[in-house]
Amino acid sequence: MFTGIVEELGEVTAVEQLAEASRFRLRGPLVTDGAKHGDSIAVNGVCLTVVETADGEFTADVMQETLNRSSLGALRPGSRVNLERPMALGGRLGGHLVQGHVDGTGEILSRTPSEHWELVKVSLPGNLARYVVEKGSITVDGVSLTVVEAAADHFTISLIPTTLALTTLGTKQPGEPVNLEVDVLAKYVERLLAAGVDPLAATAAAAEEDTP
Repeated sequence: MFTGIVEELGEVTAVEQLAEASRFRLRGPLVTDGAKHGDSIAVNGVCLTVVETADGEFTADVMQETLNRSSLGALRPGSRVNLERPMALGGRLGGHLVQGHVDGTGEILSRTPSEHWELVKVSLPGNLARYVVEKGSITVDGVSLTVVEAAADHFTISLIPTTLALTTLGTKQPGEPVNLEVDVLAKYVERLLAAGVDPLAATAAAAEEDTP
């Protein structure tokens, strides 16, 4: 589980094409400090498993399913990437609950700079629109952000100077793809309601059962 607070701006150092997969080597001295085989690191919002680490770099195998559902297939040596280690239990939740499971990809439509921030419009796949609400949370390339405007086919986000400077969103241009992950809590609520379950009533009933 992640928070969408990017820890490091890393770089792809090598890409090896495999049979229905790719092996990426990425540089990230901070996120690889203490990392070992089997650990998880989010790369542009995609949860990947560490295969090996050495000299501030790590390798990860990316299956075809992940390549199909995310923008990782467009990465090349020299590409900059957002990196984040999983949150530690008992730590502060700086962003929102992020799984690192990409729901789809969008495209940067426009950027409107202002004195202290930049407004960015991103296209939104139709099947994800119902999960995106004004002032709600969304993860864009692994960055936890607040939605400014939510429309049927796009949403807007406001990027502060820190986000512009420390993540790939500072350089993404119109036409470039981004990974999107919507709030998982919204998907659970939708599933419960579709099954005819009232989440509030179910929670209250469970609380009564636990009461001695």
